[in-house]
Amino acid sequence: MHVLIAPDCFTGTLTATQAAGAIAAGWRSSAPDDLLTLLPLSDGGPGFLDVVSGARDGETVAVTVPDPLGRRVPAAVFLTEDEGGRTAWVESAQAVGLHLLEASERDPAVTSSAGLGDLLLAAVSAGARRVVVGLGGSGTNDGGAGMIAALAGRQEGLLAGGGLGLASVAPDDVAGVVDAARAALAGVEIVAATDVEVPLLGLDGASANFAAQKGASPELAQQLEGALGHFVSVLSGVHPAPTDLLTGRPRRLDREPGAGAAGGIGYGLLVLGGRRVSGVDLTLEAVGIDELIAAADLVVTGEGSLDWQSRQGKVASGVCAAAGRHGTPVVIIAGRVLLGRREAMAMGASGVYAVAESLAEVDASLADPVPRLTDRAARVARTWSPRR
Repeated sequence: MHVLIAPDCFTGTLTATQAAGAIAAGWRSSAPDDLLTLLPLSDGGPGFLDVVSGARDGETVAVTVPDPLGRRVPAAVFLTEDEGGRTAWVESAQAVGLHLLEASERDPAVTSSAGLGDLLLAAVSAGARRVVVGLGGSGTNDGGAGMIAALAGRQEGLLAGGGLGLASVAPDDVAGVVDAARAALAGVEIVAATDVEVPLLGLDGASANFAAQKGASPELAQQLEGALGHFVSVLSGVHPAPTDLLTGRPRRLDREPGAGAAGGIGYGLLVLGGRRVSGVDLTLEAVGIDELIAAADLVVTGEGSLDWQSRQGKVASGVCAAAGRHGTPVVIIAGRVLLGRREAMAMGASGVYAVAESLAEVDASLADPVPRLTDRAARVARTWSPRR
């Protein structure tokens, strides 16, 4: 049997490459005669650049940029030659990723997306006419304000000071900044490859759903929501959004799918004239997923937590959709499973398995993830691989 092993990273524990290796090791221990093809994937978050650069011919340019607290960290721009000019691929998590912060440093009140602005400037300096920005896994919640400020050459001030400072932004703080940031990207197509479809504000937005995992208390999450709402109001007053051709009214960029991605960086890129695409769809197209699935008898995918987000542009849902086009069954192995069987089947999964099924097992899996994932994959293989 030919098995395509195509997981995302298990956030906070394993990269997609490590996860694929652990699953493969477990599978081989139970089904040594199966042919395994390993395909680490990303939805635009951590690992996005590794996946794209592994699937495309191109050149990697090393740079350094500020992290969410302003410390210099290594990053990269991957350049490809495409029809219409040079494309730069960047991974926002390399500049604003939650993994760059110690647990005690996680505070979206002060973390900034300014480093992504520097990364975009590096892509433009490399001659890119199109920049694809993978969004996901951020440690920020500033609506892309820091990124816009950095593009405009404003390294200090409220816009670059983190999410909570946006509550005090006045029209004078943003006047001319967006125009300067747009000028820095003049003639360059910006594509935001987002890992989720959530808007910026509201119960489905960035602060309500993701601020807690970035270190925010419930009270701070509410304050960040108010700060982002104020920022949108001020920014819209100074720089009105383009008119919607159907309604004749200004577009509500904060309500568009993906605006809340990466702590609202999706919104910031839309303000700068960018367009949003599904990060996982873009990645799957780049790696030629249809051809690989067509050659496989079974697909095994996985991620850290199979939950409501998994149904909104994450790797598991993207792989299930692609496999559905070929009638190939998909098995999901996740660190934990928070979806019911009916919801998982609606995604297109033929089987779903959790590495950890209790709180104690969750702690153990986080402490020693590879053996746990390997063991679960071995047990799944005994169910799905035909015995000779």
